[in-house]
Amino acid sequence: MSEQVEIFEVGPRDGLQNEAKPISAMDKIALVNLLSEAGFRRIEVGSFVSPKWVPQMAESDKVLAGITRMPDVRYGALVPNQMGFAAALAARADEIAVFASASEGFSKANVNATIAESLDRFRPILEEARHIDLPVRGYVSCVTDCPYDGPVDPGAVAKVADQLFAMGCYEISLGDTIGKGRTDTVSKMLLTVREHVPVSRLAGHFHDTGGHALENVDCALSLGVRVFDAAVGGLGGCPYAPGAAGNVATEALHAHLDRLGFATGLHPDRLAQAADMAKSLRAGD
Repeated sequence: MSEQVEIFEVGPRDGLQNEAKPISAMDKIALVNLLSEAGFRRIEVGSFVSPKWVPQMAESDKVLAGITRMPDVRYGALVPNQMGFAAALAARADEIAVFASASEGFSKANVNATIAESLDRFRPILEEARHIDLPVRGYVSCVTDCPYDGPVDPGAVAKVADQLFAMGCYEISLGDTIGKGRTDTVSKMLLTVREHVPVSRLAGHFHDTGGHALENVDCALSLGVRVFDAAVGGLGGCPYAPGAAGNVATEALHAHLDRLGFATGLHPDRLAQAADMAKSLRAGD
């Protein structure tokens, strides 16, 4: 029996958030429904950030209300603060995600706060989520390189990951936000982080800006990581990371893992349909 690797689909949120042309809630709902049929266990559907800063996510509540929910799929949403947390609860998100940075420069640009201040914002959210048994995922951005501060110390990544895990995040996704990570920097980072957080609770989140995402996946696989974020159609980018291209494409990651002999549980035909739709949304067709 093949060893299982899970692909966490982030296309409807991390993939679409940087698209300049407005995409209707109806189209987003259709994309999520296709992804549900493709066999994903977890899909990040939207984000409850200020529409002033990320207008593409303004209708995340309508998307969560309109999707056809599959019984074995968790539909998640990103939240930056308690206001976003309340909105995610009202929209019936099955899980939420909070996000911090391993670099001060990106933290200040992305959330207008220091790393310590951003973590302080999350503590009451994690506490309240624990009381209602709502799963919380944690993201750490800029785990190898920062567009403002340059190379990032692996110890800084481990410190943030450790704090998010200690707060109660069930999984920590480690993001190579600008796609400058290489196997040497990724391996050093992972070796350091897994001294603080069990590797079974880590996920890899690799952008393909430099065309090295799959190499970095292989590196993470060799160190025990078995969950990877990906965006269908290779959508993505970050408004606060100049030059960052899309996430690794889900369909490319699936094919790569299949060649390596890992099982993902995904249905290739449905995944291909979702990828075609995602690409058409990017092109504005």
